[in-house]
Amino acid sequence: MEKNKVLTLINPKFLKGIAHRGLHNEVYSENSILAFKNAIDNDFAFELDVHLSKDKKLIVCHDSTLKRVTGKEGIIEELTLEEIKNNYHLSDKTNIPTLDEVLELNEEKVPMVIELKPYKRNYKELAKKVVSTLNEIKDKRNVILISFYPQCLLPFKKEKYIRCLLLLYKRKYLYCLRHLFEGLDVEYTFFKDKKYKKMNKKRLVLTWTINNEESLELAKRFADSITFENLDVNRVKE
Repeated sequence: MEKNKVLTLINPKFLKGIAHRGLHNEVYSENSILAFKNAIDNDFAFELDVHLSKDKKLIVCHDSTLKRVTGKEGIIEELTLEEIKNNYHLSDKTNIPTLDEVLELNEEKVPMVIELKPYKRNYKELAKKVVSTLNEIKDKRNVILISFYPQCLLPFKKEKYIRCLLLLYKRKYLYCLRHLFEGLDVEYTFFKDKKYKKMNKKRLVLTWTINNEESLELAKRFADSITFENLDVNRVKE
């Protein structure tokens, strides 16, 4: 799909910066309801990650393992929603949210980037659940779907959401799959390689994770939007 066409199919707020795992800080944990509310209050699009729990609920958390964010051992895909809610809390003392809870909080006030995180090849099952959960979205321009796994994005081809393939520079060989999707979401180190500096001429290019001046300068030159964290929001808006 031509880039000009893609740009008509996304909320323009995406291009002003995307808060990585919500607008988190020393007070608000990443991927927490408070971090997402902070992004909404600052009128920023935000990114989040979803996993499928044992009882097929979409849990918002970056890792499958819960140790890093809660201090307690556990794997999302091996736990029920009730077990997660009753036994695990983020550092800001809030519960780990579900995608339904985030959608209810946001009410499409700001657009969202949703990363699909598969576990043991549950690509289709995860994608199917995300499709059904997003049925309540009124304007599909408010959602961009991303994943490192093409298998998670392919089922959305007929759903009219913009899909961006996530790319690590060390796995740049997957760049050859760019034509299967409407855009790319690349590690900013791609822009240090002359070969990739013009990739946004023909396609939508997001980049991550922008958290210092070096990455910010590169991203502003070669990407359409940045996924950022730990930056002054006024600096992002410049």
